[in-house]
Amino acid sequence: MRFLTVLPIALPMATAIVCLFLREHARAQRIACAAGATLHLSVAVTLLCRVHAKGIQVVQAGSWPAPHGISFVADLFSAIMVVLTGIIGLAVALYSVRSIDNARVSLGYYPLLQVLLMGVSGAFLTGDIFNMYVWFEVLLISSFVLLSLGGGKAQIEGAIKYVVLNLISSAFFVAAVAVLYGLTGTLNLADLSRVAESRALEGSLTLPAILFMFAFGIKAAIFPLYFWLPASYHTPPPAVAALFAGLLTKVGVYALVRVFTLVFVHDVGVTHGILLVSAMVTMVLGVLGAAAGRDVRRILSFHIISQVGYMVLGLALYTPLALAGTVFYIAHHILVKANLFLVGGLIQRAGGSYDLKRLGGLSSSHPWLAALFLIPALSLAGLPPLSGFYAKLTLLAAGLQSGEYLAVAVALVVGLLTLYSMIKIWQEAFWKPVPADAAAVTPGVTVHRVLPVAALALMTVLIGVCVGPLYALSREAGDQLMDRRAYVIAVLGEGR
Repeated sequence: MRFLTVLPIALPMATAIVCLFLREHARAQRIACAAGATLHLSVAVTLLCRVHAKGIQVVQAGSWPAPHGISFVADLFSAIMVVLTGIIGLAVALYSVRSIDNARVSLGYYPLLQVLLMGVSGAFLTGDIFNMYVWFEVLLISSFVLLSLGGGKAQIEGAIKYVVLNLISSAFFVAAVAVLYGLTGTLNLADLSRVAESRALEGSLTLPAILFMFAFGIKAAIFPLYFWLPASYHTPPPAVAALFAGLLTKVGVYALVRVFTLVFVHDVGVTHGILLVSAMVTMVLGVLGAAAGRDVRRILSFHIISQVGYMVLGLALYTPLALAGTVFYIAHHILVKANLFLVGGLIQRAGGSYDLKRLGGLSSSHPWLAALFLIPALSLAGLPPLSGFYAKLTLLAAGLQSGEYLAVAVALVVGLLTLYSMIKIWQEAFWKPVPADAAAVTPGVTVHRVLPVAALALMTVLIGVCVGPLYALSREAGDQLMDRRAYVIAVLGEGR
């Protein structure tokens, strides 16, 4: 059971290799990818159960003791993130069965999908800041190719913007790692947490903290570093867009939470104050872009930005309740946002377009699609009794508890504008009559597309109706994030 911690990384890698051997057989690749994703999710759930029952799990690669070797660490936060990765990976694998054409399959779609899942899982489970960079590059390389796979003009244009900004982010990441290593002489996260307690380093750590904030801020798409996202995420097929929307920005948020709760807590007034301002502006600008949009995918892309602001708000408040709210919000948002992009694909297939001007009448022609849209849409807006209501309620309570009334007001207004933009999609795509210049409709919506969408919608409802278990788990994760000493002892041992 000791190697359970690294299995969520090893399994996608093995599945990718199997898919490469099956590169001439599209059907076999689809089956292998779905089976691998199912196994990955099962292992992730097992890991979460073990972490919850036994505490933080640590594996030292090659049996080299930390901080000299490479550590893989699963605490509640990282284990929850790996489970969410498994859920989205399986949902996308099933959705891809009929939505990804054989041409893309022949170009390596399924191996790339599994490599991306491997990179995301590695980023969540690594206990070393340099190896976090390595896993970031693994997932970014695969995402570069997935974004441009198929070679359409819009995809290539979106991929170029995505690549350039993320390469800049990687450059800042490497620079931050170099500065941090020069100051501390270590890159192990637990050891960095221990060394950072030294009063002699307090002033020196502000520079690498700002560099990491910039690097991870680009990946998380927070203000003022978000502009690449709405220019990229609307271009790939729905399955790829759902995978990106659900997971990639959350890797950036995860990295921010990890380093600004474990390492950079020496000057909370400055670092977390910057994060607080950035979170509020991110929420406002993201939702304004969504409110002004007329394309389903662009509206959803801008909402990724605004919702990331809520997650960073919990980190900026830096209390156990606020961090619990961040964990809960990330879990809610990964499920809801990935589902909305999958629903967007169904809307395009049923209505023939993503342009709201050319859509209409779907509530009468596809009533089941209307229901599948409303569940994640209303949850995104924070309406009870869906998951988004409790996620936002937790963050609002944390804001009131901390006396950050402006942030609470901003969060409430952004929630109302989110509801407005979701109602706009409902009105234009579902409620109004079919326009005279409606696009040609592609016949048939297969069960492979509907099943994952329905499953994610059901999870959203169940989280809202049975909120207690996830909320309790989020509270435990928030408390664990505040208790840096427990993480250090788990990795380095007693007396360090």
